[in-house]
Amino acid sequence: MKTAAFIFDVDGTLAETEEAHRQAFNATFAAAGLDWHWDAPLYGELLKVTGGKERIRAFLERAYPGVVMSDESIVGLHRQKTKAYGDIIVGGGVPLRPGVRELIQFAKLQGIKTAVATTTNLPNVDALCVAFWGEPAGAVFDVIAAGDEAPRKKPAPDIYTIALDRLGLEPKDCIAFEDSRNGLLSAKSAGLRVVVTPSQYSTGEDFTEADLCLPDLTGFDVAHFTRAPAEGLENP
Repeated sequence: MKTAAFIFDVDGTLAETEEAHRQAFNATFAAAGLDWHWDAPLYGELLKVTGGKERIRAFLERAYPGVVMSDESIVGLHRQKTKAYGDIIVGGGVPLRPGVRELIQFAKLQGIKTAVATTTNLPNVDALCVAFWGEPAGAVFDVIAAGDEAPRKKPAPDIYTIALDRLGLEPKDCIAFEDSRNGLLSAKSAGLRVVVTPSQYSTGEDFTEADLCLPDLTGFDVAHFTRAPAEGLENP
């Protein structure tokens, strides 16, 4: 089976960015005069909700059930958080995960298209690509599907459906790369084969439905993957 495209999630898959996101949220809350602080265990729980604005709403419902914050205020907070995150990424210190750069380079050399399917917004994807490749996301990837373009967030398949439409390809011709259960379910619901590389915050999640689970992408062999039946691949 020929593979025509690789479709990548961003946060946790291309790079271990979630700590940078957590720091950016906390810096934004402090700058806004809010006494909110998301420690690592709390943030790990909030990551079960996809989307930054959705995460803020989920936190409010959990910690301050009587407090109502307008959509406009949440959007404003998230906009400032996006800027804070971009500043952190540009400052360095968040490396690509092992094997990512090499796999994307391999795809370009082999004529395999590359795409992004993520619930993070486009400025975040651009900041990451500028930091690592010196170019915005559109110059690194053939197709970008990001942020609020999808009516429903992961684990719904919407963002992957958008990416597939823009690639002009069938799910059977593509491989998705994810790090979380929500991402895995999203890609699977879109009909894709999925390789999972658990990240700092997703280790221990259930990846039973994955076609392949690896510590990172260093050991990924697309030729072997496309030859092997899914049921024969290990999911440690």
